Amino acid sequence: MASIEGKVALVTGGGQGIGRGIALRLARDGADLALVDVNSENVEKVAAEVREIGRRALPLVADVADRAAVFDAVDATSTGLGGLDIMVNNAGIAQVAPIDDITPDDLSKLWSINVDGVLWGIQAAAAKFRELGHGGKIINASSIAGHDGFAMLGAYSATKFAVRALTQAAAKEYAAEQITVNAYCPGVVGTDMWVTIDQRFADLTGAAVGSTYAKFVDGIALGRAETADDVASFVSYLASADANYMTGQSVMIDGGLVYR
Repeated sequence: MASIEGKVALVTGGGQGIGRGIALRLARDGADLALVDVNSENVEKVAAEVREIGRRALPLVADVADRAAVFDAVDATSTGLGGLDIMVNNAGIAQVAPIDDITPDDLSKLWSINVDGVLWGIQAAAAKFRELGHGGKIINASSIAGHDGFAMLGAYSATKFAVRALTQAAAKEYAAEQITVNAYCPGVVGTDMWVTIDQRFADLTGAAVGSTYAKFVDGIALGRAETADDVASFVSYLASADANYMTGQSVMIDGGLVYR
């Protein structure tokens, strides 16, 4: 795979789960990392792990739902690490609820992080690439739920479909500037998010704790749950020169669960 040695990447939601996995993989592949998260303790820990790999790390505390905070984080990255080449809009939250039970407040919170946060990241990265006089990579977090609407995950699925739309539109708008925009679509990843999803299914349906997770895993063709490293390896590819001719795509990396 083409090297990303010396590149500067910013990963939102970089303090845990998939974001942590992406940050560590990009660091192992040669990038310096800015890490954005709402949890200062978590983001500091991941920054320390990046430094142990031998790369520079800049921990930043920000809420991606706040447009100004996202732009400030991008500016801080460019100033602190000497540029920006790769933007990974990874931060997101889940919500498990029947369609009938979704409230305006629930939807507003979900949308502000999963969709608005991605949009602000796209805008901020494109503006910075333009200011720096070069193209770049924008990589967004969608989901298998961005290709297939799941029962009890209706609002969440809608946000991930929206990320696919933003990815396609941004790819078309920025192509002339050599800015590529793609998305990764994980499946059932063994992170804290899926612990929360499983517990919520148990609360709503009476299913035993762990059974919803096991049911989904049983449907994976490769026979195991996904890891953060599985996702991170694909994100590193999207960040590399090997993916220079790829844009506007939202690719499933789910071990064989949803097929398109």
